[in-house]
Amino acid sequence: MAVEEVIIEHPWIYTLGVMMMPILVGSLVFLAYYFYEKNTRSYILASKIPGPPPIPIFGNAHMVLGFQNAEIFKMAIKLAEIYGEGNIARIFFGNKVVVGLMHPDDIEIILNSNVHLEKSEEYRFFKPWLGDGLLISSGDKWRNHRRIIAPAFHQNVLKTFVNIFNSNSRAVVDRMTKESGKEFDVHEYMSEVTVDILLETAMGTARSTQNHDGFEYAMAVMKMCDIIHQRHYKIDLRYDPLFYFTRTKKEQEKHLGTIHGLTTKVFQDKKKNFAKHVQDGYTPKPSFDEIINNKNSFIPTSPTKGLRDDLDEQDENDVGEKRRLAFLDLMIETAYSGSNLSDTEIKEEVDTIMFEGHDTTAAGSSFCLCLLAIHKDIQEKVYQEQKAIFGNSDRFATFADTVEMKYLERVILESLRLYPPVPIIARRVNEDVKLVSGDYTIPKGATVVIGTFLVHRRADVYPNPTVFDPDNFLPERTQNRHYYSFIPFSAGPRSCVGRKFAMLKLKVLLSTIIRNFHLKSNLTEKDFQLQGDIILKRADGFRLEMEPRKKSTSVK
Repeated sequence: MAVEEVIIEHPWIYTLGVMMMPILVGSLVFLAYYFYEKNTRSYILASKIPGPPPIPIFGNAHMVLGFQNAEIFKMAIKLAEIYGEGNIARIFFGNKVVVGLMHPDDIEIILNSNVHLEKSEEYRFFKPWLGDGLLISSGDKWRNHRRIIAPAFHQNVLKTFVNIFNSNSRAVVDRMTKESGKEFDVHEYMSEVTVDILLETAMGTARSTQNHDGFEYAMAVMKMCDIIHQRHYKIDLRYDPLFYFTRTKKEQEKHLGTIHGLTTKVFQDKKKNFAKHVQDGYTPKPSFDEIINNKNSFIPTSPTKGLRDDLDEQDENDVGEKRRLAFLDLMIETAYSGSNLSDTEIKEEVDTIMFEGHDTTAAGSSFCLCLLAIHKDIQEKVYQEQKAIFGNSDRFATFADTVEMKYLERVILESLRLYPPVPIIARRVNEDVKLVSGDYTIPKGATVVIGTFLVHRRADVYPNPTVFDPDNFLPERTQNRHYYSFIPFSAGPRSCVGRKFAMLKLKVLLSTIIRNFHLKSNLTEKDFQLQGDIILKRADGFRLEMEPRKKSTSVK
């Protein structure tokens, strides 16, 4: 019987053949591509690194399908423990090589390099929000902008922010009073006060002048962080052609409208006012350069006794409350002075500062408060240190006071060790990297994920690594410690330019809270349900109780 007769008698055979042909061709193409990938140099080098066996096309992505944030975080820790032995582990996301590093010697190779400065491909998810701001820019633009921005965090500038930290810390204490005697999520308050502080220090505007904008801005920032995190592991959100047709894309546009709307409004108002001042022949004094180059400004070289107020020295040198320098003001002034910053670049850098300074500090302060609520002996030591500095006074903290808060500083650092707000750092390697901890080579083009959370808990670096012990940061314990074994603000050329800003803000905020409230919790750290969004948080909420402390006197 001829083929034509079979087809005529059984037309379904022809239909089946037509349907199966694309599948057959697709399968052959798929197999060819799979075997090609398996024989590439990158795949061969990566396969030698310990990690779970991949499956074709998906790699290891199938391992987290359907997982929630907290489950993904647990899975990442588990994989590092099973395959990494505390040093290195590998996964494939599709055909993309992702290598996790947990050994300080290996981490130093990446973070201390001037070659591997480029952030990983996943940072592109930030681009609609932050543009080419300092977080994700690279090359000459990154170097130039970092050089321009770094002086904005000079100690003399930071000192002008102390009373902003104080007034907003006092305001959040007043708001939290209504929670006395009951369990509540402190992160909501920490997020709110952090936005308030950033509106003043980064943008130079108080939330009271923005009506509901500050709250809407905070909500938009938190929701954008969640969207960006989802885009890392959800297939329909990760790839732009698919993402553009999702409801999440419309939500992103809405949140970005809120964020960029506030930034643009404040920027336009400030630039207009600055231009008017220049036109009228008035240049703000002291200038930015005069402030950061002021050699006589108060810089404590030893612990200060009593109730010394460093603002006295600032006033004598015409620095301090006479002119508060918001980050946006500095950028406008710097652009006017010839730094060649465009309006778009200034707004991108302000958005970057608002993002990097908001959720990180909110999470960091929330973890620290929860730890103090659990470890009452450590909380009492912090309180006694505050009593030694302030007595029974309810006055604002000064910069000199913060220098004396030695134990509180160790508490903050230990909290950042156990619960770093940024649990991973991701870089793209631009050439093959030979590791120190083992006979492995990371192939060029791979994404390196530095496990901050895990390196901070290495038993060979920290005795009893999971125990909350502020004495881990006594000088005699830190002097011989590997520099890259504690990296809450990253390290090397791309370390966080705002780390001193963050520490000063945390000291004033936590000091104000501890002086006003006794913290309590019936939980233990084992009850923490950690989730690794862009920022490390608790899926169960930052729950604790507060009771007002009795005051003998009150001096404003």
